[in-house]
Amino acid sequence: MASTPIRVISADSHMTEPENLWTDRLDKKYGDRAPRVIRSEAKGQYLFVAPDISPFPVAGGFAAGRSGDELKEFMRRADKDEGYKAARPSGWDPVERLKDQDVDGVQAEILYTTLGMPLFGLHDSELQRACFRVYNDWVAEFARHDPRRLHAIALVSLEDIEAGAKELERAAKIGLKGAMIWGSPPKERPYWQKSYDRFWSAAQELEMPLSLHVITGKKPPRAKEEREKVRSEDPGFIRGYMNILHEVQRSLTDIICGGVLMRFPRLKIVSAENDSGWIPHYMYRLDHAFEKFGTLMREPLDMKPSEYIRRNLWATFQDDPIGPMLFRYFGEDNFMWASDFPHTDSTWPHSQEVIARDFVDVPAAVKQKIICGNAANLYRIPLN
Repeated sequence: MASTPIRVISADSHMTEPENLWTDRLDKKYGDRAPRVIRSEAKGQYLFVAPDISPFPVAGGFAAGRSGDELKEFMRRADKDEGYKAARPSGWDPVERLKDQDVDGVQAEILYTTLGMPLFGLHDSELQRACFRVYNDWVAEFARHDPRRLHAIALVSLEDIEAGAKELERAAKIGLKGAMIWGSPPKERPYWQKSYDRFWSAAQELEMPLSLHVITGKKPPRAKEEREKVRSEDPGFIRGYMNILHEVQRSLTDIICGGVLMRFPRLKIVSAENDSGWIPHYMYRLDHAFEKFGTLMREPLDMKPSEYIRRNLWATFQDDPIGPMLFRYFGEDNFMWASDFPHTDSTWPHSQEVIARDFVDVPAAVKQKIICGNAANLYRIPLN
């Protein structure tokens, strides 16, 4: 594939971090607070555990290519006795990763974390920064195996804005292509606050896109008993699956209406794995609110909200047939197709079939932008 032109880029794929990544690489002073994968006999699952976060079942992070009864059986087998043995090694082995790209007809990927997502909920800021630094070093090593096809995204803590800006600068120096930040920050620190401006400025000058990804929000601390009570009363997984989009929508509203994109016109924001069918209505509603009530804003915007969205926002989607049809409204330069490999929701190994089905009514030139060109432009990826 070394000389093959890049024609398909997954703008949101994932790593499968080694189960001992943080226990092996984190400073030993953190001891048993280091995040790790354990086998829970009580729950009959392999779980990712860390302070302050709910145990995270790991099998769904490497169940690509399975659905229905096959997925159910895979999860049972992986949870029962196989654990990481059930995973495709391409989650942590770059040689195997290129093979799995070839199987799917994908020539390059933007690589996000898996186990690092719940770590955005850590309340110990020192531990969080240390965990993110370990991950960033590891994923940069992974991507260096083939810098043409592997493009990794950093994890950056914003508990300390100055430290976050410095880690973003370091991430750029070691070859990472962008950064994940809180998909939704703490309620007492919304993104419209100007305390974040040092970080926005660094991202703009470094040309590092900032990703708001699902399952990366920061929630207030709660006692274990309270967390268990909420889980016991939760009506099910599907409710949470549907609601995770709302956090990122609220963050985008704060960024836009808080004047962040007015003050930093070259800042690049990515809505990652939040689908895209909602964006046109979101643009309409924001514009409607601006036209009706914009004069009441503390700091009036100099453009309509939809104009900031078209200029500063990119959005990934995968198996979403509505997404490709929206280019006439959102713009053909801002959508990016993704496979979500190797997660349960992934289109792997059928991505070519999914693309052919979902883009049937999309002009060829626009299709090529969405499945390749837009990600290449955003992340500075040579196509030949």
